[in-house]
Amino acid sequence: MTDTQGKKQATASKAKTARASKSEAEVPLGPTGRPYHGFPTPTPLDSHGPARIIAMCNQKGGVGKTTTTINLAASLAKYGRKVLVVDFDPQGALSAGLGIPNHDVTTIYDLLLDTKRDAHEAIVASTVEGLDVIPANIDLSAAEVHLVNEVARETILSRVLRQVSNEYDVILVDCQPSLGLLTVNALTAAHGVLIPMECEFFALRGVALLIETIEKVRDRLNPTLQLDGLLATMYDGRTLHSREVLERVVDAFGGDVLETVIGRTVKFPDASVAGEAIIQFAPEHAAAQAYLRLARELVSRGAVA
Repeated sequence: MTDTQGKKQATASKAKTARASKSEAEVPLGPTGRPYHGFPTPTPLDSHGPARIIAMCNQKGGVGKTTTTINLAASLAKYGRKVLVVDFDPQGALSAGLGIPNHDVTTIYDLLLDTKRDAHEAIVASTVEGLDVIPANIDLSAAEVHLVNEVARETILSRVLRQVSNEYDVILVDCQPSLGLLTVNALTAAHGVLIPMECEFFALRGVALLIETIEKVRDRLNPTLQLDGLLATMYDGRTLHSREVLERVVDAFGGDVLETVIGRTVKFPDASVAGEAIIQFAPEHAAAQAYLRLARELVSRGAVA
């Protein structure tokens, strides 16, 4: 190689590096401080099942578990996935949020207590195509008392979901805000855990305890259980507190923190009152686009088929 050829190659290499650096610099950073990817639209599936079961879990209340379950499920259904959501909270907020009647009907409570009852009896179709619901009501609050003396009481939900798992691509379980027997049942039945976390200091404190519980369930009951990610919710980029909490979460959990961040908006309670998912109630709103993006991110990460 001549000196001239060597200089040309060196110059070309520097130009390539400069272009790459410029390209990286042009990629906008998201609220998590990482490049904000678009994530490709997933291809609709030709067949359905077996389902991957994901527990929506956080022992702190008011962090967006039910909102996330409803809107993630609707978004996945929009992308051609067949989805079942299980209302596993005695408050029955998920059932109400999708306009599903939960009184004088078969609920998850009936399925837990009656081993001979067919899970299909409790499944109700929602107004979102491809999205079904197993409702719950206040009766579920008595389940822990009734189940405490049962053999293999931590695996009862697994038995229920096993009856229908081959008919769905994903099953989302909306857990109650506690780390009691019902939540342990959900974690034992699940393949993955998604943790919605409000961008607020006290929510941050509880995550470490929840991670510890997940590890105990993995060690003792469900060795295949995975952490699918932490989802920052109720984020308000105008406040220093929200930005600092999100920064601390990313520092502590790194790649486990999802790139998608759900902002705070009054559209969520408005949609709940209407009994609709946000992508039905206000499809062009930023909140609806955020949950569609979350669905694409989870498919890209392999958490959903």
